[in-house]
Amino acid sequence: MKRTLLTVLAISLLTACATSPTGRKQLMLISPESAIVQSKAAYLDTVGDFDKQNKLVDDPKMADRVATITGRLVTEAIAMYPNSRNWEWSVAIVDDPETVNAWCMAGGRMAVYTGLFEKLKLTDAEFAQIMGHEISHALANHTAERMSRAMATTLGVVAVGAMSDKPGVTMAGAAVAAKLALELPNSRTAESEADRIGMELAVRAGYDPDAAVTLWQKMGAVGGASPPQFLSTHPAPGNREEALAKLTPEMRKLNPTGKLAPVHPVEIVR
Repeated sequence: MKRTLLTVLAISLLTACATSPTGRKQLMLISPESAIVQSKAAYLDTVGDFDKQNKLVDDPKMADRVATITGRLVTEAIAMYPNSRNWEWSVAIVDDPETVNAWCMAGGRMAVYTGLFEKLKLTDAEFAQIMGHEISHALANHTAERMSRAMATTLGVVAVGAMSDKPGVTMAGAAVAAKLALELPNSRTAESEADRIGMELAVRAGYDPDAAVTLWQKMGAVGGASPPQFLSTHPAPGNREEALAKLTPEMRKLNPTGKLAPVHPVEIVR
């Protein structure tokens, strides 16, 4: 029985591969559709906690800025990835001036922390770059990929539990997967993909591609010995700023006049 379980687990890991929208092979133990469903539940729980703590920002000026810039990015995201048309695009603005962070879950549910604006003094173009980057993680199925890595870890724990006849070890695997799915950093490969796709989204939406370089310069400079939380889950690919600078001429050709895209409706969670 134990040998059979280990064989099944090994086959699962070997066969659970998919091709990402970028053409890269990805480990997929969970489908993108399932990732969207599970992400929605996690998002509602997380936003519910923010609401209980009175941390959801309702400032009309900030809400309009976030919704407008994000809405332009979503317009281009849908044009490039039509399967995202029916996603529940929304943003929670979190009142946390010390936290420099933003994220986008599978299915288009996002959060932005006020520390991004407080500490980085973002221009609209720089904010477009960071949200384009986050949206790209969802478009490229990075959420499902990260959850699959967590599940792979759990499968290993399950196998150890089966071999050791310790049910507690097996039970711990589920908790490990749930935690890792939320906390695992993106791979550097995923970061490079999100850098490129995010820059393209921002440029097509009408924002200056040079802002990608200035954004990461600001991100690297803030915090000194204590880097922003954003960088803990977004490890920098090698020579990130140089790589982005090299992309700029190519990206600028996509929208040489900087024409602003229409604004797709994006819900501001209040």
